[in-house]
Amino acid sequence: MAPDTAVSTSLSSTDLSPVAPYDALLLFSFGGPDGPDDVLPFLRNVTAGKNIPDERLAVVAEHYHHFGGASPINGQNLALQKALSEEIARRGLDLPVVWGNRNWEPYTRDALSAAYFDGARRMVALVTSAYSSYSGCRQYRENLWASLDELGVDVGLGEGEHPLVVDKVRSYFNHPGFVQANVDAVTEAFESIDRDARLVFVTHSIPDTMEEASAVSGASYRAQHLDVAAIVAAAVEQRLGRPVTWDLAYCSRSGPPSQPWLEPDVNDHLTALAADGVQAVVLSPIGFISDHMEVAFDLDTEALETAAGLGLVAVRADTVGTREPFVRGLVDLVLERAALARDADANGAHPVTADVAADAAARPVAEATAGELPPFRSVCRPGCCQMRAETPTGIPAACSTDPWS
Repeated sequence: MAPDTAVSTSLSSTDLSPVAPYDALLLFSFGGPDGPDDVLPFLRNVTAGKNIPDERLAVVAEHYHHFGGASPINGQNLALQKALSEEIARRGLDLPVVWGNRNWEPYTRDALSAAYFDGARRMVALVTSAYSSYSGCRQYRENLWASLDELGVDVGLGEGEHPLVVDKVRSYFNHPGFVQANVDAVTEAFESIDRDARLVFVTHSIPDTMEEASAVSGASYRAQHLDVAAIVAAAVEQRLGRPVTWDLAYCSRSGPPSQPWLEPDVNDHLTALAADGVQAVVLSPIGFISDHMEVAFDLDTEALETAAGLGLVAVRADTVGTREPFVRGLVDLVLERAALARDADANGAHPVTADVAADAAARPVAEATAGELPPFRSVCRPGCCQMRAETPTGIPAACSTDPWS
């Protein structure tokens, strides 16, 4: 079977399950070490192909050893997997949720293999990154393609043949469920200190070249964050009944100092705020869906230490985690993607062209959003989410109209 080709089916009946044509959901994440012995091998996986010596990786490894060598992301993925399964069951639906990672066990291929041998033939993937960029979208899709290739060989189909069709839900930074969960978390943080404070949204920095390339998706990585931050801040302001001033800062940059990354760094920004007379801050990790290492170390350890050293009162808002609005929203996104796939199948369309209409209003399924930006595509357009603008990686990626560009 050729990659991403349609499975023969009849999906025109209105009596089909809302999750049809999907028979499994892949919770698709980054991965993290389970203990001290895993840290260096995990970091080698993350940086594969970049020729980074172990001496440099050992510096990053200390972040993990600070927490006993285990990443908190694994427990949080298990909690989200359970919450998704419970919400799916609450709606009376049948869709098993499997968990797979790019960089550590359970690996993507192993999750897909388990689902395949349990009978899955068409799956939908939910990436644990809300935003669209190379790191948050295409890199996952490249890993998905490679994993499907490997699975094809494992089951005797041969290299380049995929035994599964795997679609994905769209980037969901501007989905109402993600937005509402952040509004609730930020409001609670303000109420916990019961005073005026500056709101500082924080996300993972990326290279300027990746930021430029991300704009092909419809709005750049930075613009995506500014859109959702504005709507969250406005809603918090309304809930509190007082003005809220906010900024966007970044954490977790890496690479050589000569390579420009998005700024300001959150620690530099806190220093500047303190110099301007700001006395209290609420840090909102809006770029992350759970309290994994970038939150636990870069914010809860480094940034809060910076704030304390500056005499700033600082509180960190929760990530969306397994908050009810977020989990409900993720299941809504799965049902939205299933409806798009059913419409495509009913009209004889190839599954990867299910939502390629340039005008979102022309799509056959309502796609809920908050903020000013339209819904992003669940099928990526050519050139979307490259590492550098107009510079293909040469690695094929799933869930695209052109896997090579």
